[in-house]
Parts: sequence; C-alpha cells; structure tokens
Amino acid sequence: MSPIELRPVRPRADDDASEHRERLLRRMWRVLEGRRALDLSVLLISGCTALLTVLGLVMVLSSSSVEAIGTGGGSYALFLRQSAWAVAGVAALLVFSRLPVRVLKAMAWPAFGVAVILLALVAFSPLGVTVGGNRNWLGIGGFRMQPSEAAKLALALWAAAVLERKHRLVTQVRHALIPVLPGGLLLLGLVMAGSDLGTAIILAIVLATVLYVAGTHWGVFLTFLALSVLGILALTLLAPHRMVRVQAWMGDCSDATDPCFQPAHGMYALASGGWWGAGLGQSRQKWSYIPEAENDFIFTILGEELGLVGTLVVLLAYLGLAIGIYRVAAGTTSTFIRLSTWGILAWLVGQAAVNIAMVSGIIPVVGVPLPFISYGGSALTLSLSAVGIVLAFARHERRRAVQPDARPQADEPDTDPLPVIPTPALQEPR
Repeated sequence: MSPIELRPVRPRADDDASEHRERLLRRMWRVLEGRRALDLSVLLISGCTALLTVLGLVMVLSSSSVEAIGTGGGSYALFLRQSAWAVAGVAALLVFSRLPVRVLKAMAWPAFGVAVILLALVAFSPLGVTVGGNRNWLGIGGFRMQPSEAAKLALALWAAAVLERKHRLVTQVRHALIPVLPGGLLLLGLVMAGSDLGTAIILAIVLATVLYVAGTHWGVFLTFLALSVLGILALTLLAPHRMVRVQAWMGDCSDATDPCFQPAHGMYALASGGWWGAGLGQSRQKWSYIPEAENDFIFTILGEELGLVGTLVVLLAYLGLAIGIYRVAAGTTSTFIRLSTWGILAWLVGQAAVNIAMVSGIIPVVGVPLPFISYGGSALTLSLSAVGIVLAFARHERRRAVQPDARPQADEPDTDPLPVIPTPALQEPR
C-alpha cells in the first residue's frame, strides 16, 4: 500500500484578492497608528485641543461682543466668563491626565449615578431651568450647569467598565442588553424629558459606538440603531417646534420667516466669507441677525470672518484630534481604555460633525454646540476633562510600553483575544 501523499492546496484567486485587501488595510491603519503612536498621539491631542480652545475663545469674543454691549455687560463680558471656564477646564484636564486607570474605572459607576440624579433634578424638580425651549439646565442660586454634558462622559466610562467585565459574553444578546442598554436608555429618557433632542442624539451615538466596538451581536446593534431612528422620527413628528425646523430645512427659506431666520442668516454668513473672510470682528451677521451667535451657530461667524481657510483649519483640527484619540484606542490591550476612548471620540468628533452639518444645511437644526468653540462653561469644562482622561490613558500605555515585561495589575486585565491556532491547508486523500 503506497503512502498517502499530502499536497498543499493552491490558493484561489479570491483568496489572493482577499489577502491583498487585508494587507492594504493593515498598511493604511499602520500609517495612522505609527511606530511611536503614543508620543505622536499626545502631541496631536494636546495641540489640536489647544488650537480649538484658543480659537473658540477668540470667536466667542468676536461673536458675543455686540449683543453683550446691548445687554449692558460690556463687550468682554461673555469672553471673560468663557476664559474663566477655560482655565477651570485646563485645570481639570491636568488633574484627570495624572489619575491612574484604576481610579478612572472606579469613578464610572458613581459618575453614572450622579448623572442620573442630576438629570432627574433637571427634569422633575423646580431646580430645572428652561432655556430656548429645552429644559436642560440646573440652577442653584446664581449658578447654572448642564448635567447632560456630564452624562456624555459618564456614559462612555460606565458602559466601558460594564462591557469590560462581560468581555466575550457581550456577543450574547442578554449580556449585551443588560445593563448597558437599559442604562443608556434611562439617560436618553431623562434628557428627552427636557425636550433636548440634540443631546439625546449625541448620547445615542456614544452608546452605539461603544456597543459596536465591544463586539455586540449584529442583531442587537442593528435593533438599537433602528429603534433610535424611529424614536427620533417620532419625537420630531409629535413636536410642532421640531417639525417647523424640518419644514424650514426642506424649504427654500426665501422669506426668512421665524423658523428660517437663523439657518438662513447662517448660510449668508458662510457664503459671504469667501476664501479669506472679512477679518476678525468684521462679521455683519453677528449684529443680531443670527440669534445667540456665540452658541450653536458660532461656526458660521467663524466662516464669515476667517473664510473657507479658517473653516478648513477647524476641520483639520478635529481630524487631528480624532486621529490622536484613535491611536490611543488602537495601541491598548485594555478593553476599558479602548471602549472609553472610542466613546469619547464619538462624543467630541461626532458632535462636531453634527453641529457643522447642522449649520451648513446638511441636516435640520437640532441644537448641539460645537465642542471647544461654542460658548458654554459646562460643555467646555467637560470636554477638556474628557481630553484629560484620554491623555491619562496614553500615559498609562506609554508606561506599559517602557516596561513590556511588567505583569498586569489588578486594574489591567489581560483582554487580548484568544489566540487562533493555525491549521495547515492540506488536501485530503482521495
């Protein structure tokens, strides 16, 4: 009896094409990740954050000076207030950037609980303050804050901490649903109790991103997306003030009626900026043509005064921030760090994309600020705090890279996927 001859199977053309695509993808991501990913990541994140924050202070001064004079507070009133919040935010950034990962992980559940309590106070207590039709402010004496901004960061940390404990079980439907999805829907419900659809959309983006990156079953993920879209449509159709915005977005807005007034003049501002803009402080639309120009529509004033070049600089800064945060997420083996970083990335960059699309007329007006640039102490302080947490993650991973042989601590579980045992491609005997 002759011995059986085992011959390797020749790869098919489809296999060669698939391997070629995989190699191209690896090369593309390797360009973003780099060999010294963490060092460059810190520079990208810090530099882009500083650029956006400083540019935001300049634009707040320019866009708010006219209306500030009209209210008798002086042209520098809102600028000085925003500068104070920027100092507080930078201090928070420095503090969070020095915290160990185990402390940040321990803060996840308390932060989520505090966010739920504060949102409940806004929605169901006399402390809630309504501004611009949305009940999303908490007023205690002369102090006001937006708990919904803290809820974005709390959701990213809390969902990451829960999903890390589940690890591979997250692919099972019941483990993916409980308790992350009910907890996220609780935050969404409390925010919507104050009629703040824009913030609810950002929270949904954060939750969907964390679930997707965690490897949630496709059925759960697609179900959540479908329910989110249906919920947004229902909340829009049932609210007359939101339907007016949608109708204004679908119409030509040639008569500049009330629902068309703000978006129409925002488009005028962007169109009149040209390549180089009218110059800092030279905007015409900020003279009460765009209501509260320093808030959600500050990007239009920036485009009018700094032109297309200025808007491209802002877009590149957000792109650099996204790349830097992505590199931190890609360079870690910790599930908590990876999911938290992706959640923060979805929050900051996703909200910037929604705001820019809103003021550019791509989507209807939903009322979300531009991170780091729009006026608002709560938003600026929490955004800088989130950047500080990402820098803490980068610092943690750099320390692990310097000591590759160090054993993981209790707060650093080994979350690498199970190794795949290669099997030789052999042809079965006939």
